[in-house]
Amino acid sequence: MKANKLIYLHIFFWGIYAIGSVLIPYFVFNTERIILNITFFLTSFICFYVNYFLVAPNFFDASKWYKSVIAFLLSASCFVLVRYSVEEILLPATVGLRNYREGTNFGFYFFDNIFYSSTTIFISTTFWFFKYFVDVEKEKAELIEARKTAELQALKTQINPHFIFNSLNNIYSLVYQKSDKALPALEELSQLLRYSTKDLEKDVITLDKEIGYIDSLTALEKLRLKQPELLTVEKNINHPKLNISPMILVPFVENAFKHGDFREKGFDMKLSDDNQILHFYLLNFKKDRMKDSTSGIGIDNVKKRLEILYQKKYELSITDSETEFVVDLKIDLRNE
Repeated sequence: MKANKLIYLHIFFWGIYAIGSVLIPYFVFNTERIILNITFFLTSFICFYVNYFLVAPNFFDASKWYKSVIAFLLSASCFVLVRYSVEEILLPATVGLRNYREGTNFGFYFFDNIFYSSTTIFISTTFWFFKYFVDVEKEKAELIEARKTAELQALKTQINPHFIFNSLNNIYSLVYQKSDKALPALEELSQLLRYSTKDLEKDVITLDKEIGYIDSLTALEKLRLKQPELLTVEKNINHPKLNISPMILVPFVENAFKHGDFREKGFDMKLSDDNQILHFYLLNFKKDRMKDSTSGIGIDNVKKRLEILYQKKYELSITDSETEFVVDLKIDLRNE
């Protein structure tokens, strides 16, 4: 229940209360106790919100019954004192009207009014519990959102250094070999860094930028391969401006280059977005029985981010055999 709905609930309650305790007795039953009905209504109103804002938040505790008893007695005392002051002191002095017979013992008055106050206190406490649970749910939602934001930022931070490290390592090899491919490699790295510095901190980027990461990375990796034609990429993108979280696809491609066998085999990558559903497919052949102890870090991070960001809007299938690593990912990017 949202805060504005609670306000409407309060208004609705007091509207019904006023009709039942003041208007109907006056207009239907023609009672002459209209003044006392009004003072009782005002007493209930004051007691309700003293309990709602002061007593219940500070004293009601389901695990400690004695605190709840104290809370009830405090609220009942407030009701009695307000009603007694108005009906037994103020009204007799101004209009010559009182509710109880003159000389009524205050002890009797107190215990007699516990019954009348209990309904107001019960309803007020119930309303306070509604408010309490609304606040708790709001805090939980804020904590979950903050935790998601912090976790996503941490995951993206983990991905980025590994991404740059691979690129620098490739360029180092080319420079060491005095290859003519070194300059194009630097240009591609510049493009990669431009992407990462501008877009990595954003919550979402356009799909064409994410694919731009992949294109630059693939072009950079091709420079070091003897048979770059083994890398086949098929793209069928009709909605390049769809939003996607950055670095969702790139780690899979990084993983393929890091652990793939490119001596006589390559990889097969397909990208499409039919009906605004991104379909990413990647097949690469693995090096003979080689397993890096850190090979799963980037993939695990992507899995966590997919679960946080897309929940039931994605399907991920990973086949990891001795010779092949296949990723088949679908993400519904509608309304992102």
